Amino acid sequence: MKDTHMFRPQMLIIAAALGLAFSSTVLAAAPAASLAGNPLATASTLPFHYPAFDKIKDEHFQPAFVEGMRIQLKEIEAIANNKKPATFENTIVAMEKSGELLTRVQTTFGNLQGANTNDKLDAIDSEMSPKLAAHGDAIYLNPKLYARVKSLYDNRDKLKLDAESKHLLERYHTDFVRAGAKLSNADKEKLKAINGAIATLQTTFTQNVLKETNASALVVDTREELAGMTDAAIDAAAAAAKAKGMDGKFLVAIVNTSGQPPLAVLTNRAVRERLMAASLTRGSHGGEFDSREVVLKIAKARAEKATLLGYANFAAYSLEDQTAHDTAAVNKLLGELAKPAVNNARKEAADLQAVVDADKGGFQIDASDWAFYTDKVRAQRFAFDENQLKPYFELNNVLTNGVFYAAGKLYGLSFKERKDLPVYNPDVRVFDVFDADGKQLAIFIADMYARSNKQGGAWMNEYISQSSLLGTHSVVANHLNIPKPPAGEPTLLTYDEVKTAFHEFGHALHGMFSNVKYPRFSGTSVPRDFVEYPSQVNEMWAVWPEVLTNYAKHYKTGEPMPKELLDKVIASKKFNQGFLTTEYLSASLLDQRWHQLTPAQIPTDVLGFEAASLKDMGVDFAPVPPRYRTTYFSHSFSGGYSAGYYAYLWSEKLDADTVEWFKEKGGLKRENGDWFRAKLLSRGGTDDAMNLFRNFRGRDPIIEPLLDRRGLK
Repeated sequence: MKDTHMFRPQMLIIAAALGLAFSSTVLAAAPAASLAGNPLATASTLPFHYPAFDKIKDEHFQPAFVEGMRIQLKEIEAIANNKKPATFENTIVAMEKSGELLTRVQTTFGNLQGANTNDKLDAIDSEMSPKLAAHGDAIYLNPKLYARVKSLYDNRDKLKLDAESKHLLERYHTDFVRAGAKLSNADKEKLKAINGAIATLQTTFTQNVLKETNASALVVDTREELAGMTDAAIDAAAAAAKAKGMDGKFLVAIVNTSGQPPLAVLTNRAVRERLMAASLTRGSHGGEFDSREVVLKIAKARAEKATLLGYANFAAYSLEDQTAHDTAAVNKLLGELAKPAVNNARKEAADLQAVVDADKGGFQIDASDWAFYTDKVRAQRFAFDENQLKPYFELNNVLTNGVFYAAGKLYGLSFKERKDLPVYNPDVRVFDVFDADGKQLAIFIADMYARSNKQGGAWMNEYISQSSLLGTHSVVANHLNIPKPPAGEPTLLTYDEVKTAFHEFGHALHGMFSNVKYPRFSGTSVPRDFVEYPSQVNEMWAVWPEVLTNYAKHYKTGEPMPKELLDKVIASKKFNQGFLTTEYLSASLLDQRWHQLTPAQIPTDVLGFEAASLKDMGVDFAPVPPRYRTTYFSHSFSGGYSAGYYAYLWSEKLDADTVEWFKEKGGLKRENGDWFRAKLLSRGGTDDAMNLFRNFRGRDPIIEPLLDRRGLK
């Protein structure tokens, strides 16, 4: 499940999230003299306003934040206090154009704080998060501003607006109401306090998870203990330990999921057990990065916010604005899949146990064994293992001859790497993206390697979003966390990392193809349970024969992957789906269980509540722990996917149905790509998400392709 491959701003981007967007002109005052010499004070003069990373310093952010908020509030006050009657232009469009400086600062800061953070940026994040929450409240709880929006909304059918403009007005009204615009003054003050607390707590959780993950890295004394890992990987572990002052030892980094990649190859069971334990106990064993109390405070604050706004719980509040609409729909989907998924996982566990018993292992399969013995069963059943694939998945080949090649065939895109634009890390690559007509469409940033100061997982974000109103084009970035090999060694990917590269580029395409007027609707500005859909569709090209044969070539010889190995890869696609579905469902159900609580129901024991919830939902199968346990569940408790982790599965229903459409239409053909782009990818949030799907597919989605894909029929 592609939950780590999320579209995720690192911090709340008030201007984007609240519909207040980048503008090429400032409506009120110019930046104050305090920003003299600050590169963030004005739009970058580089192509497409690409950030001047070589000039931006940590100390530039805090004053730019303060000044950006001051200017935007002045702009908003001018809109709210305008003595002329409200019009779409002087109210809605004016808000769309407000906040140029703040949006630029937040976008750049948020992206860097996720991809290349340090103690200074973390401190700024901690300081600014509650202030930015208060800034958003000052806008959305402004009664004069809401009155103008409401007057337009009430008369929207008389305004003769085009479809996108009318949808923007309706969206703004919804945003104001959901932000608390209808509350009494006393309740607005309560909401402001809650929002500030949530912002602070989420920032604390995010920072603690990264620090705890780094602190939980496994240290071993001898090279022999890491038997099964490649020499290059062991050398990298030695170098990592030396960098931490542990010369002679070996340090194995932890990734943000419960499962850890080395578990698939480590032959020493005791080391596997130590690694799994280090992963599963993160944030719950005491120490300064323990997140249990923070989780309880976040859950309670969110529940209180929902209650104040008139909802039964935070999940009900969150889901109302998604395509799922309510908790009943989400509970039904997850509940229907839980039993067959766990049954499949138990069957898979029996297959693994049979291998252990045949080897006279003398132990019962547990979570630390699953990946290791899964590879053994895969090798028996399909006569290959993951290590046979990696020599054919060299990073540059995957990116340029796989990801880019598929986009060229399907959409007519072409890519040209450029070395003249500044980057925030030497490993970051930059590409100009050209459309089929030869005109430049976007700039693409590829940040592929893991770093200790980089958030875990994989994600897409934008530095600049497309908008015809503002005359802007997309500057979009993909971030992965591929371990960097020692100097001179090739970067060889796992099959999952290859799929991740295609997945994240699906998000990038969604941003680059945006063809909307208003920035509020640009690119991936769609419901959370729809945003993963186009990126999941793009995964299909990773194993499409024409694409795979173009990039899956041995890094030494250049020989293509043998057809028999490719056939085995494709044949094994349903393999281990019980495990993959169960670990994802467990986390999704936990996310819902935490956010369907009322304030009075918040427990005192995080791990006890987690265990009881998993048992109650029938997914308490110890060999398959949740993909994320509560204490390091960043999707849920850092804000981006709170009460929304189900979204990957919800989107996959649309994805699986769309894959069937592509197959029916002949696959990798320009006319298919052009249709998908025109009807869906280019439309951003300009229409109801499910209307976009229907316009593309010609009907509502069906679930059968998803059930077949996951072996749940």
